[in-house]
Amino acid sequence: MSSTTSALIRLKSAQKSAKGVSLYSRFVNRPAGRYLAAGAYRLGLTPNHVTMISAAFSFAAVVVAALAAPTWAAGFVVWLGLAVGFAFDSADGQLARLRGGGSAVGEWLDHVVDCAKITALHTAVLISFYRHPAHFGTTADGWLLVPLGFQLAAVVTFFGGLLTEQLKPKAAPGDRAAPSTARAMALLPVDHGVFCLVFLLLGGGGTFRWAYTVLAVAAALFLVAFLTKWFRELSAVRR
Repeated sequence: MSSTTSALIRLKSAQKSAKGVSLYSRFVNRPAGRYLAAGAYRLGLTPNHVTMISAAFSFAAVVVAALAAPTWAAGFVVWLGLAVGFAFDSADGQLARLRGGGSAVGEWLDHVVDCAKITALHTAVLISFYRHPAHFGTTADGWLLVPLGFQLAAVVTFFGGLLTEQLKPKAAPGDRAAPSTARAMALLPVDHGVFCLVFLLLGGGGTFRWAYTVLAVAAALFLVAFLTKWFRELSAVRR
C-alpha cells in the first residue's frame, strides 16, 4: 500500500464532525482537501506550508478580480483560484490531524489568512464595480454599498462564530450529533464554495451583480440568525 493511499485511509477516519457544514463543504471541499492533504503529507509539507499555498491561490484570484477586465475568462480564473485555495484551506487542518495534531501558531495563521481573504475578496468586487460601472450596471453609487455590506456580514459572521466556539463549553469526546441534511442544504447560500461559483458569472455583468447581491442579502439574513442563536447559547454559559 502506497504512503498516499495509507494517508487517505487515515484521513477518512479522522474527519471533523459534519454538523453545521453545508453540502458543498461536506461532499466537495473536504474530499478534495483530503487528497491534497495526503499529497502534501507524502511531499513532507507542513500544515503552515499548505496554508500559505491556499493563501497564494486565493490572493492571486483576488488580484485578478480587482484588476483584470471582467470577462468570462477572468471569471473562470477567479473561480478556479478561489476554489483551489478553499480546498487547500481544508487540507491544512486535515494534514495537521494526520501528523498528530496542529499547533497554536498554525491555527492562528489559518484564521488570519481566512479573515484577510474574506476582507480582500469583497474589496476586490467593490473595486471592480467602481472601475467597470457600465459592465456591471453600477453607475449609481448605491451599488458600491453592496460589497461593503457583504464584507461586514461575512467578517462579523466569521469572527462571531470563531469567538462563540472559544466561549462555549467543549463537547464531550465522542459526543457527535448526526449531521442534518436539511441544515446542510440550508447553509449552502453562505458556503464559501458556493460564493466562489458566482465569479463564473463575472463576464455577465448585471447577472453577476444580481447573483452577488442575492448572496449578500442571504449573508445578512444568516448573520441575524447566527447572532441570535449564538447569543442564546452563550447566555446559558456561566464562567
